[in-house]
Amino acid sequence: MIEILAITGPIYLVVLAGYLATRMGLFARTDMQVFGKFVLNLALPALIFNALAQRRIGEILHPAYLLSYLVGSLLMLALAYFMGRRVGGLSRTRSTFMAMGVSCSNSSFIGFPILLLMVAPVAGVALGLNVIVENLVMLPLLLAMAENARDGGGGGAWHQTVRQSAQRLMRNPLVLAVTAGLVISLAEVKLPQPVVRTVNLFAQASGSVSLFAIGGTLFGLSLTSGWQRVIPLVLAKLIGHPLAVLLVATLLLPLLGIAPMEPQLRAAALLMAAMPMLSIYPILAQAYGEADRSAAALLICMVTSFFTLSAWMWMVHPG
Repeated sequence: MIEILAITGPIYLVVLAGYLATRMGLFARTDMQVFGKFVLNLALPALIFNALAQRRIGEILHPAYLLSYLVGSLLMLALAYFMGRRVGGLSRTRSTFMAMGVSCSNSSFIGFPILLLMVAPVAGVALGLNVIVENLVMLPLLLAMAENARDGGGGGAWHQTVRQSAQRLMRNPLVLAVTAGLVISLAEVKLPQPVVRTVNLFAQASGSVSLFAIGGTLFGLSLTSGWQRVIPLVLAKLIGHPLAVLLVATLLLPLLGIAPMEPQLRAAALLMAAMPMLSIYPILAQAYGEADRSAAALLICMVTSFFTLSAWMWMVHPG
């Protein structure tokens, strides 16, 4: 357990450093948006491209990982939406963002740095696979559901949202990095060393800068908006989501005759699902009147994840 705390400790210390630096006025909270843009638009795309371009296509496309993570996430989405509507009596919009909170992980800013310390050889590939699941399926689906709820069930906004999501995806640096990396891998092109080193310089900045930005973003979030009500959401994300992915990997894959994941990739899938919800969760929810509850959920999830992630990491730790 000491080894696990030695891994999680620095992660959360960097997050704390970002929080304290913002609280002390060294940076403004809005500065974190600049750090975040650097990570999302340059550092992480460079890392994903590098991880994919330097591997053969057979080492990248893992059907077992994609299926386990996608089906596990969709199960959590459906369960959370059903519980919100039928059990909690919540509105369609609130139920949609509850579903988003339990099914979409912070793969880039928190997941990747932790995988880099736990399962470094597959960290970049796992991040690329998560980008595919989250950006091509989960987020477009959830945003379409949110628009449909706001439209009162009409079909116009739903189709418009799907079209707009597709257009945004075509310009998303993370998706472009996945595409470019897969093309280079398929073509088996060996990149010149100056290009590789340049890409590496950007990629190496992703972990620390992303965690620092998360900490700065947490400053100013409020717990005054019914924090007790978001506890089930937090537990469903940090415990239910990884269990769903594990369930699919353990039970569904053998039934379909799909070869199981190698241990490191299996650990990566479980840990990615065990991450807190994505950092832009309150931002996405703001346009639909759910910002306060979402911000409270994110803050509590970040604090609680120190303990739950340590437990999950202890379970999958090879030692």
